[in-house]
Amino acid sequence: MSVPELLQDTTRQNWQRLEDKLDASLIERLKAVPDAEKIITTSEYVVESLQRFPLLTEELLDQQWLEIPLNTAQMRAILQDKIAAIDSENDLHRVLRQFRRQMMVRIIWRDFSFRTNMWQTTAELSDLADICTDEALNWLYNHYCQQWGTPYSKAEAGEESVPQKMIVIGMGKLGARELNLSSDIDLMFCFPRHGQTQGGRRTLENQDFFVRLGQKLIAALDNNTVDGFVFRVDMRLRPYGQSGALSLSFPAMVDYYHDQGREWERYAMIKARIIAGDTDSGNQLLDELNSFVYRKYVDYSAIESLRDMKAMINREVRRKGLSTNVKLGSGGIREVEFITQVFQLIRGGRETELQERSIRKVLPIISGMGLLPQQITDELLDAYLFLRNAEHALQGVADQQTQTLPDDDFPRLRMACIMNFDNWQAFEEKLDHHRNRVAEHFANVIAAPDDEEENNQGLNAELRAIWQGEYEPDAGVSLLEDQGFEKAQETYKRLEQLRSSRVVQSLQREGKQRLDQFMPLLLAAVTECTTPSRTLERTLLLVEAVLRRSAYFVLLMENPGALKQMVKLCAASPWIAEHLARTPILLDELLNTATLYTPAELEPLRDELRQQMLRIPEEDEEAQMEALRYFKRAHVLRVAASDIMGTRQLMKVSDYLTFIAEAILEHVLQMAWKKLTDKHGRPQKADGQPCDPSFAIAGYGKMGGIELGYGSDLDLVFLHDAASQGYTDGNKSIDNGVFFTRLGQRIIHILNTMTPSGQLYEVDMRLRPSGNSGLLVSSLKAFRDYQEKEAWTWEKQALVRARVVAGCPEVASKFEQIRREILAQPRDEAQLKEDVVSMRIKMRDNLGSKPATGDEIPLFHLKQDAGGMVDIEFMAQYCVLRYSEQHPELLRWTDNMRILETLQHTGILPEDDVRLLSDAYLAYRQSAHNASMQKTKSQVPATEFVEYRARVSQIWHNLLEDNS
Repeated sequence: MSVPELLQDTTRQNWQRLEDKLDASLIERLKAVPDAEKIITTSEYVVESLQRFPLLTEELLDQQWLEIPLNTAQMRAILQDKIAAIDSENDLHRVLRQFRRQMMVRIIWRDFSFRTNMWQTTAELSDLADICTDEALNWLYNHYCQQWGTPYSKAEAGEESVPQKMIVIGMGKLGARELNLSSDIDLMFCFPRHGQTQGGRRTLENQDFFVRLGQKLIAALDNNTVDGFVFRVDMRLRPYGQSGALSLSFPAMVDYYHDQGREWERYAMIKARIIAGDTDSGNQLLDELNSFVYRKYVDYSAIESLRDMKAMINREVRRKGLSTNVKLGSGGIREVEFITQVFQLIRGGRETELQERSIRKVLPIISGMGLLPQQITDELLDAYLFLRNAEHALQGVADQQTQTLPDDDFPRLRMACIMNFDNWQAFEEKLDHHRNRVAEHFANVIAAPDDEEENNQGLNAELRAIWQGEYEPDAGVSLLEDQGFEKAQETYKRLEQLRSSRVVQSLQREGKQRLDQFMPLLLAAVTECTTPSRTLERTLLLVEAVLRRSAYFVLLMENPGALKQMVKLCAASPWIAEHLARTPILLDELLNTATLYTPAELEPLRDELRQQMLRIPEEDEEAQMEALRYFKRAHVLRVAASDIMGTRQLMKVSDYLTFIAEAILEHVLQMAWKKLTDKHGRPQKADGQPCDPSFAIAGYGKMGGIELGYGSDLDLVFLHDAASQGYTDGNKSIDNGVFFTRLGQRIIHILNTMTPSGQLYEVDMRLRPSGNSGLLVSSLKAFRDYQEKEAWTWEKQALVRARVVAGCPEVASKFEQIRREILAQPRDEAQLKEDVVSMRIKMRDNLGSKPATGDEIPLFHLKQDAGGMVDIEFMAQYCVLRYSEQHPELLRWTDNMRILETLQHTGILPEDDVRLLSDAYLAYRQSAHNASMQKTKSQVPATEFVEYRARVSQIWHNLLEDNS
């Protein structure tokens, strides 16, 4: 755009200044550069630099650097050429400053002319800082190693002493590669290991060497000489701040952050990046510090510290009158940064995509994960871009570190011109629009939860007093009774016991404060239930489980809806209460009721698990196993929540639980297959082709019959279709049979191993050919041979409920064909009845209810007693074995309900009998299911289900025992 008329006097004056110092030819060449008039008018720094350093100006024009972008390698090569000719530290200072000035002129020129966007400008500025720091460090290190000696690590047992180099960590905007036009650079110095210098005039400890080297580097960058400065250096973010050593060893850094690191330092370390020195070692250090920055759990405590930081900034803004500061004022740059970083700190440990330094990259990730609507992240990005451009317009005028808007007319008009606005009013309207949007979104994200209820009612104050032990026991019990606690005296004692427990008494101040804030809210929440005492007892399981992880209290305090959901679910089921207590990280699932009460179907489960596992390095099996366990527990919680709240029928609950297991088994097979094939290569088929994988997992029992419950184990059989005499094709080749045995062992290991999050599934392999004495993995041929020649009747009954649940489709098809052929074989009816009845009698005797004695109430075992679930299952299995030769449609299904339906459609069983068996089976299953959710046994008083039991027993007798 053209320069406004009111600025044209400045334009003429600045050109005159240049003409007084530069040759006419240079002036003409400058005027020919696009947007020269705008830049010469608006940037005093550019005019002064061109005027003072004609040789630099000539080089800028000769190389066309004002018009073209320069990448990192090009800028580094320019500086290296200049440094190569120097002999002294003074020369280093001069070259660095003149190079920086030259690059700053071209960057400001391109930025003010909008030939580059803000992101490119900040990236080039960050590259400039990286290059100047790294090249200065390299020169200084080589120079002072000649005087002080080269630092070496202290040799440990079995190790060689190796040279040590310094690592420079860039923080803040430099770390994010978003440096502004006149920014400090926040640095930290460190080195890998302690030791001593070798080859110098005298021996120095490594720390002494690197402290001295760090001082020299700061001087090389920060000292203001006749040539100016390179970058202002701020070292206050280092461990212990200004009182800390200038350079620390890696062990000292790790100890500091893990033992003494504060919340604001987590915030600062998000952007930490190795910018100079020993990059590989430095990145290893950052990897080690990652667990300090990002918690493995959902960490809502971060939001407290960010609120505190923002409150402190607000006080500073008011005290210093910084309301017009585009960085610190309301709706400014800092608020956009806080919004992004609160999500990173809260969720970055689990959602590793959030472990990203750049705001430009983080905000789309946040919306992509559904944490904020895309409209909001788009508005934040637009505002951030505008605010950062405004910041550059302020700083590029005189290379001054300012973010405060001007008050006078001339600088206001100049700033509007830089920003391509016709006047200040138009610019200010656009600025206010962006700042208002940011302030609104910031308030919604960072604002504290609504305290209106607490302010308007005295209940929480009274409950707080009870928790704090401020009431006499009788008065406290009376108050609890007034609030509906059905066992008020027991509840009061339970609270007193918790408050005085050794764990609570040993809590650090912050943890104790959070517990004291949380408990009145919990007590108030349980009063909404019909049985507050019982509900509180269940929720206290969770409280006690997380006493030393008080961030979970913050999560529930920050999200009153999550607290309400937790209490509601615990009130409904002790099983859910224990589930949450064992895995408190699942509290995160309570934040979104849309997903909490909506379990996923199989395909979405597969997709979600695939996406989650892609975030974890393949080589980190421990992290993968933990992720699988979280995935299972989170989705089982969703099923249980929808089940408890009555939004899902029993059959759908079993479907969902089975889907979860199938998705997990598929991924576990992939994990085990990759680990084995990476080491040994792939097994071979009979035709010489590699298996990929020619392996399948068959599910039996509840897994095969799509009837999994919350605590069900998995009855599995492993099958392969590789060549019996083949070998794998890898460098460490092994026999096919050995390979598949190891594959099966690996799968069981992943499923069975107890990790900090518990066991994934308990696996039962006893239904494989020959049971526990048989091979862990059978070939399809061996499986067929066993079923045809050796399998007992009860094993063929088990085959009725078998289906492939993971693995190769080709193997699955062959297994299904074998299953059909085996089940459809003709059988002697009398012998079949005898085998089925004999096995059932043994099961009743061993597993059924024992006769009541004395005052005991007679019980009915829902599964094992006569007339129960297993009777119905055995009848369905008998009919499949007896009639599938004539009615192959009986072989289509593996679940009891659809087998019963098919028996009706084929006329094998009367419609009334099928309806009775189906109703009874569902009633039994629902009762057993409810018992598991209430943590009781699968036995009911014998006075229940009397008619169902009698009718089922009669149908059993008619079908299997009546030989008339």
